Amino acid sequence: MPERADENGTVGTRASQIEVRALAYDVAEARLIDVPALTLGPTGTTVVMGPNGAGKSLLLRLMHGLIRPSAGEILVGGKPLSPAQCKAQALVFQKPVLLRRSVAANIDFVLKARGKDRSHCHHLLERVDLASLADRPARRLSGGEQQRLAIARALATEPDTLFLDEPTASLDPESVQAIEGIVTAAAREGVRIIFVTHDIQQARRLADDVVFLSNGRVVEEAPADAFFNGPETDVARAYLSGHLDRLLET
Repeated sequence: MPERADENGTVGTRASQIEVRALAYDVAEARLIDVPALTLGPTGTTVVMGPNGAGKSLLLRLMHGLIRPSAGEILVGGKPLSPAQCKAQALVFQKPVLLRRSVAANIDFVLKARGKDRSHCHHLLERVDLASLADRPARRLSGGEQQRLAIARALATEPDTLFLDEPTASLDPESVQAIEGIVTAAAREGVRIIFVTHDIQQARRLADDVVFLSNGRVVEEAPADAFFNGPETDVARAYLSGHLDRLLET
C-alpha cells in the first residue's frame, strides 16, 4: 500500500489514471454505452451518477474488465487494460456475494488466494467493525454487515482502485454511515474510489468529482462543487432538483 502522507494526512496512491477512448457497448444492436472520452485521475473519490438505465453499472464493469467493450479501449496508466491491472482493482456489488463460510473465512480465503499475510484478517475485520463476529456464518449477518464484509474482502486485495456499485442501496441510515466511513478512510489511505450512487446527498458527502451519465453517455464531468452548484445540462439540473420525469415528458 502507499507509504507517504501529504500535509493533509492523505496518503499517496499507486493507482494510475484511467482513460476511456471511443468506448461502446452494444447488446442486440442497441448501444448501451457510448463514451467518446473520459479521464479519471489517480486519486480521490469519483461519484458516478445518473437516472436508472443510464449505464452506470455497465461502465464500472467495463472499466473493471468484467465485460468486453464492443468498440474502443480502456487505458490504465497509458496502457490497455490487462488482467494484471484488473487484479489491482476490486469491485463491490450492490448485493454482496459471500462464501458459505464464517466471516473470518471469507477474508482468509482472499488473503490466501492472493498470497498475502493471513494474519491481516483480524485487522481487516476490526477496520469494518466485524471482529466480534469473526466466527459467525457470513450469510447470517445483517444486510449492512454483509456489505461491510464485502468491502473488507475487497480491501484485503490491497487494490489501487476500488469500484463500488451502489453499496448502500436499501440499507438503514446507520449502515450507510458506517460504509461511508470505511470508504472515506480507504480514500485517505490512497485507494482510488469510483462510487456509483443514486443518493444525491451521499454524493455530496463523498465526491471529489462527479461523472454524470444519461442514456449511456457522459453528459457532465466536473469537480463536485462545480457540478452540484452549477450543473451545465438540463438533464443534470432536472436530476438534482428531482424533476427529471417532468423533463422527459416534454
